[in-house]
Amino acid sequence: MPSHPFPDFSGKVALVTGASRGIGYHIALHIASAGAHVIAVARTVGGLEELDDNIKKAGGTATLVPLDLSDMAGIDRIGGAIHERWGKLDILVANAGILGTISPVSHVEAKVFDKVMTVNVTATWRLIRATDPLLRLSEAGRAIILSSGAAHSCKAFWGPYAASKAAVEALARSWAAETVNSALRINSVNPGATRTAMRALAMPGEDPDALPHPSDVAAKILPLADPALAETGKLFDVPKGRFLDYRSPQ
Repeated sequence: MPSHPFPDFSGKVALVTGASRGIGYHIALHIASAGAHVIAVARTVGGLEELDDNIKKAGGTATLVPLDLSDMAGIDRIGGAIHERWGKLDILVANAGILGTISPVSHVEAKVFDKVMTVNVTATWRLIRATDPLLRLSEAGRAIILSSGAAHSCKAFWGPYAASKAAVEALARSWAAETVNSALRINSVNPGATRTAMRALAMPGEDPDALPHPSDVAAKILPLADPALAETGKLFDVPKGRFLDYRSPQ
C-alpha cells in the first residue's frame, strides 16, 4: 500500500454509497488505499468502473454494486450478500443523496418531494436496518451519515433538501443513542461547500475553483471511521474541523 495519512483499515470491509463521484468517490478511494475492501454503491456504472481502476492503482480492492437507492429490496440484498461473504461490516458511509429542486416549499412538485425523501431519508433508514447487525459484529463498527449545513440553516427555497438532511441526522442520533453501550460509533457530517456536481446545480453562479476539492473534504471525514474514535451521536463540521455536540451545538 502507498503511504497515506489515514488510519490503517487493513482487513476492514467498508460500504460507501454515492461512490461514483464527488465526496463518496474520494472517501471510497481513500478507504481502499488505506487497506479496506470497499463495497462501492452508485447508479452510474462508468463512475464505479473509474473508481475501481483507481483503487486498483492504489493497491486496493473493491466490489462494485450498481444500484439506485430507491430500490429498497436491492438495499436489503446488499446486507444479505455482505453477511454471506464477509460475515460483518466495519464501516458504513451513507453518502448518496439528491438535491431536488431549489424553489419555494409550496411550489415543489409532489414527485420531486417524494424522490428526495425516498433517496435521502428512506434509503438511509433502509441502509441502517440492513447494516446494523453487521456493524455490531465488527470489533469497531463505524457509521458515517452525510448531512448538510442546510439541515440547520433552513435557507429559503431549500425546504425538501434541508428537511431530508435534518431527518437523517435525527435517525443517526437515535441510532447512536440505541448503540451507545456497544462498540459501534455513529456520527453525522456537514461537509460544507464542496466542489461537486450537486453544488454546481444548486449554486450555478459560484466559482467552483474557490471551493474545497472533494478529495480534501473526504480526507477530513475519514478519521470518523478510525477504530480508535470515541465520539458517537455527534455532528462533525468539516469547515470548523470539530465535532458539535447537539446538546450545545455552538
